[in-house]
Amino acid sequence: MLISIVVTVRNEERHIRNLLDSLVVQEPPWEIVVVDAFSEDATRAIVEEYARTYPEVHLHLKGGTRGVGRNHGAEKARGEVLAFIDGDCIANPFWLKEIRASFKAGGRDVVAGKTVVLGYAPFAELERVELTVAGFDVTFPSCNLAYKREKFLAVRGFDPQFMTAEDIDLNYRAVCTGSTIVHNERAIVYAMARDTYLGFFKQAFWNGFGRKQLTLKHGRLWQSYSFSNMIGRSINAWYVIRLFFGMLGYTVCKVHDHREMFRLVDLEGLKVPAGSGD
Repeated sequence: MLISIVVTVRNEERHIRNLLDSLVVQEPPWEIVVVDAFSEDATRAIVEEYARTYPEVHLHLKGGTRGVGRNHGAEKARGEVLAFIDGDCIANPFWLKEIRASFKAGGRDVVAGKTVVLGYAPFAELERVELTVAGFDVTFPSCNLAYKREKFLAVRGFDPQFMTAEDIDLNYRAVCTGSTIVHNERAIVYAMARDTYLGFFKQAFWNGFGRKQLTLKHGRLWQSYSFSNMIGRSINAWYVIRLFFGMLGYTVCKVHDHREMFRLVDLEGLKVPAGSGD
């Protein structure tokens, strides 16, 4: 089973070597498809260096949102499975082996691994706000997410209009069209938390913006949230700050009103409404 690892990057000079070093030791067969959004640092040169050593590494250029980049990478990929990871991550040496084992078990369209966040503890230890649909957590992030190619194409890939939460939207549509999301905790990826206050604030803002985009596209989703998980098991000052900036992003998106961004689509019989907001 050939697995195509799809990576979207922009200005990841600090991290890209660590990622590629962790990927080239994975269980074969694999290929690495790097989509660079016109980096202004040495990212592209570093990837080209690896491509000269490893013919399975391929570099492509494509600007736009992360959804645009990932869809472009998927188009260029040859694998039966598309495994997505981010440019600032490090994959456990057995990452692909575990993903491959989950798919070989049969009956799986989507496999989500375990993402371990590293870095400044107050940022890294904050819990993900889960969204449960049809009994499945659809918030597994695309820094550790794998799709059967045929399923990815059937749900039309990532929605390029999302600023963030494009992975939640993809998982939502997959579940609504009958897929199960299998969580393999042994397929581990290490992701970096934001390392500056400004980066943390911006991430929280855009995460809130993306959650509002979800409601504009899919209608009211609040009943799918677990409020106990939303509140968190341990509330601290950083949780409250993240919530504040998330709600700010949510409100800005609502005021800006992106309803016209989304049209009615029909995915394998699934009607996805433009949504009336909340």
